[in-house]
Amino acid sequence: MELRQLEYFVAVAEERGFTRAAERVHISQSGVSAQIRQLERELGAELFDRSARTATLTVAGKAALEHARAALAAAGAVGQAVGEVTDLIRGELTVGMVIGCTVTPLFEALATFREAHPGVGLSLLENNSDRLVDGVRDGTADVALVGTAANPEGLESWTIISERLVVAVPPDHPLAGAPVRLDDLVDHPLVCMPRGTGLRTVLDQACAARGVRPVIALQASAADAIADLAARGLGVAVLSESIAAHYSDRLTAVLIDDVESPALLSLVWRDRKGPAVRELLVHLRKAFARPRRSAPRRRAG
Repeated sequence: MELRQLEYFVAVAEERGFTRAAERVHISQSGVSAQIRQLERELGAELFDRSARTATLTVAGKAALEHARAALAAAGAVGQAVGEVTDLIRGELTVGMVIGCTVTPLFEALATFREAHPGVGLSLLENNSDRLVDGVRDGTADVALVGTAANPEGLESWTIISERLVVAVPPDHPLAGAPVRLDDLVDHPLVCMPRGTGLRTVLDQACAARGVRPVIALQASAADAIADLAARGLGVAVLSESIAAHYSDRLTAVLIDDVESPALLSLVWRDRKGPAVRELLVHLRKAFARPRRSAPRRRAG
């Protein structure tokens, strides 16, 4: 027997007629009838009672129906599996990354993925975190590495880093020694990342919750620029713990005591992901799971 015979058999059974079944499978009624007759000869039993105006299943037909459906489902699964492999071999992926990011494991994952699947086209999209999240939602990006105050609703996510905010100032700065609270920052100009970044969102939310209105003197998307401005005395840098640690040779980091919500660095993707995305996530998890001498460096929030 052939799969098309089983398809026609199921169609006639579900449509309760040869005419409607023929319309469903897009061939003539005589073609459907001929294939059903051939199937019945091969099985040695009639599958339909044709004495009435509608085609009704015989006892043999009822016994065969679920098996026919299962066979068609299995054939469909085979086709889907092959299709997924084909998509993986010839797919296209867009990976989002926060502006100025230097997270080595991300690049390592892209390299090992490309080596394993050279037929998949890779594009790298830089933007601020809010826009990258929107890009994942609307399909502009498949996976994105974003800084955020909380993992976005409606998307799958994996938090890589979760840490609190600090101020980073020169060693002789008034804030360099004592514990710091948000109220202490009101008297000092701040240097921080722009709106739409995770670090800025955490800062803004904390200030709004406590009614604090700091002066944002300067903004930059790259932590190198923020640190350099702070080191030159142009403002108090607001960074995360691991980012500030990279500038310990010239800046002293002090935890902001009353900002308890952490800043997150997370991978985000849609729930309905294709085979190429699933495979890339495997490489990303392996890369970020490897032991490292220091935390991954990120230069934007």
